[in-house]
Amino acid sequence: MSQPSTSQQPSTSDSAVSREEILEIATLARLGVDESTANSYADDITKILKMMQTISNVDTTDIKPLANIHEACQELRADVANHDIDRERNQSVAPAVEEGLYLVPQVIE
Repeated sequence: MSQPSTSQQPSTSDSAVSREEILEIATLARLGVDESTANSYADDITKILKMMQTISNVDTTDIKPLANIHEACQELRADVANHDIDRERNQSVAPAVEEGLYLVPQVIE
């Protein structure tokens, strides 16, 4: 039977992470994290948690949940030929051209 954990969970309003917490977690995870890196990680994680707190305070009452990213896709423009394109001018700066076609290196053998 396992014993209950004695470590305390931080409250959701406390969004600061200390260097000591980073070092403790690194020790538990058997990761080699030095003091300066722990300070940097603590600062970065604290910034992320503060941003999450800011985001959680946004009123989304009238916002419809998005179940799939494809529901919010931007409409594509019509696929029509553009006769204003100057092929010769564009191909004059291409590294390799042959019979009006752009030559590219072979990527699949």
